[in-house]
Amino acid sequence: MIKLSDDFIAPMRHILPDECDALLEAITTTDPSVAIRVNDGRGISLSGDAVERVPWCTTGQYLKERMPFTFDIDFQTGRYYVQDASSMFIHHVIKHVVKEPVRYLDLCAAPGGKTTTAISALPADSMVVANEIMPARARVLYENIVKWGSPRCIVTNNAPHDFGKLHHFFDVVATDVPCSGEGMMRKDEEARNQWTPALVKQCATLQKSIIADIWQALRPGGVLIYSTCTYNREENEEMVAHIVEQYGAESVEIPVEADWHIHPAIDSPYHCYRFMPHRTNGEGLFMAVLRKPDDERRAELRAKKSKGAKAKSIPVPRGVDAWLENPKHYALSVANDEVIAIPADIAPLMPLFADLRVLQAGVTIGTVKGKNCVPSHALALSTALSSEAFAQSEVDYATAMAYSATRRTTRLCAAHLPRQAHRFCQQPRQPCQQPLPQAMASAQHPHSHHPTGNPIKSTSLQVNRSTSFWSDKSDRSDKSDGTDRGTIVSRGDGAVLTS
Repeated sequence: MIKLSDDFIAPMRHILPDECDALLEAITTTDPSVAIRVNDGRGISLSGDAVERVPWCTTGQYLKERMPFTFDIDFQTGRYYVQDASSMFIHHVIKHVVKEPVRYLDLCAAPGGKTTTAISALPADSMVVANEIMPARARVLYENIVKWGSPRCIVTNNAPHDFGKLHHFFDVVATDVPCSGEGMMRKDEEARNQWTPALVKQCATLQKSIIADIWQALRPGGVLIYSTCTYNREENEEMVAHIVEQYGAESVEIPVEADWHIHPAIDSPYHCYRFMPHRTNGEGLFMAVLRKPDDERRAELRAKKSKGAKAKSIPVPRGVDAWLENPKHYALSVANDEVIAIPADIAPLMPLFADLRVLQAGVTIGTVKGKNCVPSHALALSTALSSEAFAQSEVDYATAMAYSATRRTTRLCAAHLPRQAHRFCQQPRQPCQQPLPQAMASAQHPHSHHPTGNPIKSTSLQVNRSTSFWSDKSDRSDKSDGTDRGTIVSRGDGAVLTS
């Protein structure tokens, strides 16, 4: 049984006198729920009426049990995202407050759950910037954004104050701020062990600093979405009061249904939304929406002219624009031997990010090799990829998982390919020097029922003459033939398959 600190329990009894016992019981004796959110940007939809849906997110659903997602190709290629259901509430918030394309900043974005939720919820032509200050977490964020496939997202690795130069630039800023993590105590032993009253105060101080750093980047009339995964008032209602009083922000009401069982603000006149495991099917979450006063004149940002020597311009290899579904909608350029495609309406804004550490913008088309271009992993996962760009060939699940396991560390050698795929391989079938993990050696899928309720029946492999990558092509059926097959994508330095 989970043991909770008396220093945590005491304030909970104070702020929730009638519900504290129910909350503590839920934290200490019940199991966390498991939920996923499908990627509707890829045309994926929830399965039929039998699915228990997340009520505040049209693309979310609960699962009966946790599955080995690591071994699911659909997960690896961004067809769905594993996310706590409470966190999906931001989908409902965005749908309510955003009615036209916006510039959206997710300031504390790693690992990417709320960012990918926002991408799905925002109007189609919105620009999304996903930022994470910690380099290791920023890398995870980058990988998850690439998996999700949207070409309209920029990933950055910066401190909040670095965005101060983008004065009045963003229409919406989401701040899922670092917090004491009380809402994660049911599922995370580290959250329980690290909690102290001092940590709460430390986090509250940091949260005020983050809001101060980012406030000028939000345009007048823009919206701040403030959230934590904790229960105490100091990091929640009191922080909302601070933002209202310090910056003149307006508390925005979000309509919710009574049967969602969301707890309102505690001892506060402002609109706040609390998710607690004894009430809602998910972990602890707090969220509030605040609108910046519209009485400031919106600044007009202009990019600084570079004073340094101009970098040598490398021409874009001929024909790579044909790899995109709508090439006229993108501006193509070459940077560090990589061909980058950025949506045409976003490209003129990129000089404004010159002082930021940008990990990814638009779509990385491929790597320049002489006069040719090796297609990239990011392109294969992107919704911008043209379905007619490359030839296709079927591979089985074992091959897909083999490549998934080795993609980041080694080339897929011929021994990892099934005999029916051997004809595609440049090198002869030889003993593999880097064997696959035992769990991936079998052709059997680790679970017979796919999380989305739509088992994969077959998979297409995208290939050209020099390099291959796996596409987002699947023939889905409600009835499985007993063999689940999936998709994965290689980088340019990955498996070399030829037609």
